[in-house]
Formats: sequence, C-alpha cells, structure tokens
Amino acid sequence: MQGQREQQPTGGPEIWIRGPVTAPDQQPESPPAQQTASPRRFAWVATHGGAGTTTLATVFGGHDAGRYWPRPEHGEPESVLLVARTHASGLDAVLHTLGTFRRGDAPPGLDLNAVVLVADAPGRLPRQLAQYVKAIDSVIDVYRVPWVPAWRIGDLTAPPPRESTALARLTRRHV
Repeated sequence: MQGQREQQPTGGPEIWIRGPVTAPDQQPESPPAQQTASPRRFAWVATHGGAGTTTLATVFGGHDAGRYWPRPEHGEPESVLLVARTHASGLDAVLHTLGTFRRGDAPPGLDLNAVVLVADAPGRLPRQLAQYVKAIDSVIDVYRVPWVPAWRIGDLTAPPPRESTALARLTRRHV
C-alpha cells in the first residue's frame, strides 16, 4: 500500500549484554582480569636436510623440530611451518610433505600454517622454480626468506631481512 510506512519500534536498537550484569548501585569488588592472547608458538619443520630450521628458529623464535614432527604431548608447539630451500629438490620435498598432510598421514593434532621457502642462492629464481613456487602458493600460504650472506657464515645477530617482514609478523618477531 502506498503512503503507509512501516511502524518503527520506539525503544531503539536491541542490545545484547554478555556476562553478569550488576545493578547500578553495585560495583564489583575488583576489576575483572583482562585476558590477552598469547603469541602463537610455531615449530619449524624441515622438509629436507639443510632447509634452515635452526637458523629460522634462532632468528624468528619458535621451536626447531628439524626433520621430525613436533610432539605437542611433550609441550612442543602444534602449529607447523614447513621449511625448504628454493632449489628443485627442496620444492619437491615441500610437495611431498604437503601430500602427507592432505592424505591425513601427519600426526594427529598438528596444524599446518604455512610453507617457508629459504633462498638457496642469491638473485631471482629461474622461471621453472618460480612456477613451482606459484603452484605451492596456490594451495597454502608461502613466506619467502631471501639469501642472507651473514647467515651463511653463522652470523645470526642481525635483524631479519626486510623482505621477510610478513614472516616476522606471523611469528611476532619485529623487523
């Protein structure tokens, strides 16, 4: 019908209150403790030997699981970051390990968060390897860590490289 408007409720928006409600004249004895989210703990898991888990755990923090699955029942993190070098065999190893998760063959209770690819050499990736990385990135988040000459000689005291800012945010390490 034209000319008629729907009648709007007069009480204003409905408000939902969560938790206990105290009367205006009652004050709680002490303020409630504020809960803060603790940073997520990660386990760096190598998909092949020499992937760089020890270096990444030292620079970004977290648990270096090496080539083994973390054991949450022993206090190790259940959140997994798979680590590989960007050479062909490293990328093959990532795909193999991703298949392990896809098939449900990884230990129960682990949470696969991302893949971390560490440069195997300075400079740009050859086209074939870049396409490989793109395919991996289409199924899971991929974080890239550039070639760091200081790491090669064991100097892990410098802050993480600027190109790894997204990984630093994920692991809550400031760059």
